[in-house]
Amino acid sequence: MAHTPAVCSVNDVQVPQKASTFHPSLWGEFFLTYQPPTAPKRAYMTERAEVLKEEVRKMVKCASEVPNILDLIITLERLGLDNHYENEIDQLLSFVYHSDYDGKDLNLVSLRFYLLRKNGYDVSSEVFTSFKDKEGNFVSDDIKSLLSLYNAAYLRTHGEKVLDEAIIFTRDQLEAVLDSLESTLADEVSHALQTPLFRRVRILETRNYITIYEKEAARNGVILEFAKLNFNLLQLLYCEELKTVTLWWKQLNVETNLRFIRDRIVEMHFWMTGACSEPQYSLTRVIITKMTAYITILDDIMDTYSTTEEAMLLAEAIYRCEENAVLLLPEYMKDFYLYLLKTFDSCEDELGPNRSFRVFYLKELLKMIVRGYCREIKWRDEHYVPETINEHLELSRATTGAFQLACSSFVGMGDIITKEILDWLLTYPDLLKCFTTIARLSNDIASTKREQIGGHHASTVQCYMLQHRTTMHDACGKIKELIEDTWKDMMKVFLTPTEQPKLISKTVVNFARTADYMYKKTDAFTFSHTIKDMIALLYVVPESF
Repeated sequence: MAHTPAVCSVNDVQVPQKASTFHPSLWGEFFLTYQPPTAPKRAYMTERAEVLKEEVRKMVKCASEVPNILDLIITLERLGLDNHYENEIDQLLSFVYHSDYDGKDLNLVSLRFYLLRKNGYDVSSEVFTSFKDKEGNFVSDDIKSLLSLYNAAYLRTHGEKVLDEAIIFTRDQLEAVLDSLESTLADEVSHALQTPLFRRVRILETRNYITIYEKEAARNGVILEFAKLNFNLLQLLYCEELKTVTLWWKQLNVETNLRFIRDRIVEMHFWMTGACSEPQYSLTRVIITKMTAYITILDDIMDTYSTTEEAMLLAEAIYRCEENAVLLLPEYMKDFYLYLLKTFDSCEDELGPNRSFRVFYLKELLKMIVRGYCREIKWRDEHYVPETINEHLELSRATTGAFQLACSSFVGMGDIITKEILDWLLTYPDLLKCFTTIARLSNDIASTKREQIGGHHASTVQCYMLQHRTTMHDACGKIKELIEDTWKDMMKVFLTPTEQPKLISKTVVNFARTADYMYKKTDAFTFSHTIKDMIALLYVVPESF
């Protein structure tokens, strides 16, 4: 039976406490029975939300002045409501792009730049040079404008010196005044200094910003109420999904008897929800949560618990992906392997006859990561350390699982995702390379000390230390610079016109945001107590309305 945790209180709602050891789940079977207190009001919330949605639509359609349009769009985006008005917002952004505006208002210029770049318009950063004096220093002491410039500057690409300088200037200014600011603005500045707006996980930003927006004097009551109801309805859906994946996880544990596997199914769903939060991606979240679980188990088996010979037998079975390959495996792997095949079959059923072919891509993605694991085992057994960090990344960014999860997310999406798109994704396009590089480097910075104690093979941090003869501290600093460079690469690719639907690039960038969040201060997946309160706010504690 799964571990059932004690409970504690978060905002007067009972949630599980941190478990005393690494292996037991913090949540156990909590979500098998939990329903948010808003569940009995679901019908009312749905009906009321529809009314409010149309009222807000009227506001969107009536917006005509550039400042008001920008303010409305940024509000809807941060409250998680923009997906209800995609066509209308696209039209408004096109209007903004082609309209005149006050080029002397730093807040307006920054907000315009931010929203246009965030939505794929390759606008020039030279608009910010007019805000510098003759010595080349920025001139502004308005905190709201500085905050807007700070957030805008993080949508930079390589060679945009004015944006690099803007980040340094605004960060210094904002840090200097933070302690003297009033509460709402202080919250905004504090959050920005931790994570600039563009890199925040969408659904978590929604959860946090509702509280901030509610305190603002200029808040719109209709928009606020709609945001709260929209979030609560999402929360009910997420809890239903958690019940589904928790039941699946429990059955996997029963049938495979792998006592050593990490019980992180809630954290897995939380991570995937960060990448694909909208209601229409419910099946996507369930599928990629299961894929995350299998990748985690395979990583643990092949990296830690199996002999090299056993790992290679498991790899061969996965390459074949057929039931009779179970005969290759040692006894303790057989049930796990059969359950994996059963999961693929169930995914075909869930996708339906017109999309069941997509399960082929789930299998191919798993084979790709297993090939990478096998190469890492070879490195480990031969005590091989790559001579350069780039050599390490050629393999290790493909074994984070990041590529597999981003590609798997499209398997559960609608008909806009074609076979041609899935084939293209398997070619490992540049946008995915950027994301997986961010994920790998962020992971290694967060976990390298712990993993070296455990006898793992060298990470990118150790490779950098050996290549450049630096300390671990200096290597981590340089790798953080590489991460920033990779964000610039990603933004350049993001802004480059492509034949692929915008959904592809937006989803991959969303995944990059989740990697930034999960590895910001520590390896939050391994040390899951660090995100326990945020999980509770997302799944357990509803918004009052």
